[in-house]
Formats: sequence, C-alpha cells, structure tokens
Amino acid sequence: MSVVTSIRQDADTFYNNLLDGVSGISEIEAFDCSQFPTKIAGEIKSFSADGCVSPKLFKRADKSVLYLLTAGKKALADAGITEQVMNVLDKTRCGVVIGSALGGMKDFNDAIEALRVTYKKMNPFCVPFATTNVGSAILAMDLGWMGPNYSISSACATSNFCILNSANHIIRGETDLMLCGGSDAAIIPLGLGGFVACRTLSQRNDDPTKASCPWVTDRDGFVLGEGAGFCS
Repeated sequence: MSVVTSIRQDADTFYNNLLDGVSGISEIEAFDCSQFPTKIAGEIKSFSADGCVSPKLFKRADKSVLYLLTAGKKALADAGITEQVMNVLDKTRCGVVIGSALGGMKDFNDAIEALRVTYKKMNPFCVPFATTNVGSAILAMDLGWMGPNYSISSACATSNFCILNSANHIIRGETDLMLCGGSDAAIIPLGLGGFVACRTLSQRNDDPTKASCPWVTDRDGFVLGEGAGFCS
C-alpha cells in the first residue's frame, strides 16, 4: 500500500496519525482564497516525487497525476515488486485500474485561461492531462504493463470501485497482479468555488482541525482534500 496525503506520505505513519487523531486540515496556502467563505482544506503543503517521476513530466503534469505516479510506484515497492521481480513478471497479465473523481482540473482550468487570450497559448498537453485516465495510462507505460488498463470515476466511491474491479480481474483468472487506487487534486479556485457554490463545504476557518468531524452534531459540511491512495 501507499498514500500521498496531507498528514503523511507513507502508509504506516499515515495510519498511525489517523489513530492519534492528527488532522491534515489547515488554511489554504496555494492561492488567495480571501474571496471564498471556506478557506481551509486538506492541502499537501510539501510534496516530493522521490524519483518516481521524470523532471520533465513533473513540470508538465497535473498534481493528480504526480500523486498517482508516486503512490503507485511506492505501493509496488511496499509489495516487494523490485526490479528483479519485474523482470520475471508476465506483463501481459499485470494491470492498472486507477480512478479520479475530478481528473486534471488545474490543467483544464489553465487551458481555459489561456484560451481567453488565444488558442495559440494553450498547452498541447491540456487535453491528455485533463482526462481521467491519463495517469493510469502513463503509469502502465512506465511499468510496461499490458494487462487491463482503465479508469473509473464515481465520486467518493471511485477508489473502492477500482479495488473491486481489480480483485475481480484476478478472481476471473484474467490477471496475476493489479495496481489500483485513486488520485485527486482539486484544491484550486475552480474546485473550491464549485463546492462552495454547492453549499457543501465547512466554513470552520477559525478551527480547521475540528472541521467535518464525524458524528459531531454541529458539523457544517465536508472539507476538500487532495492526494492519492494505492494497493497492489
């Protein structure tokens, strides 16, 4: 297993932090959110791909893709899938099913802003990097895996469906190994504004660590977060 979250980027510490009640909710720092009634999120303040992503791709890709590639490769390492093991795998029987609820929102938003000036300013990668399945495809190409490869987008249940479908591929004898999970990175003005417009977000800006606590009677909404979670 592997995670990229606001409270840790390794599964064991992440789990222990959950048990200890550590909150990853804090004031948004990535952009000026003074115009919004909600100013808090589960924002990843510091992120390192730890060599899992090439420098060129790191500059180009949406954060949801960067989180996905990093968590995916670390999940394989956690499972003991070393280079030596990779060399003996039948890669036609290794698959990747990775979901995203919102996809590459920042790349999509940047493309819209560029288009306001002229289409000539648009990034040629804006369409591929905005699609939900791009991360799954890039990861499979990096690994050389040629088994089932697709994405599922089903709101908050996205990653659960990816795990279920991956298990079914193995149960049916179609694959020997599956890498599955989900990734999202929508803490941008477009993402925050969209959820604010739905009136779904907590406005507990003065006490972010107490926002969206389960089973609390005065809960006033949920909190937008970002990150990735994987298993193999």
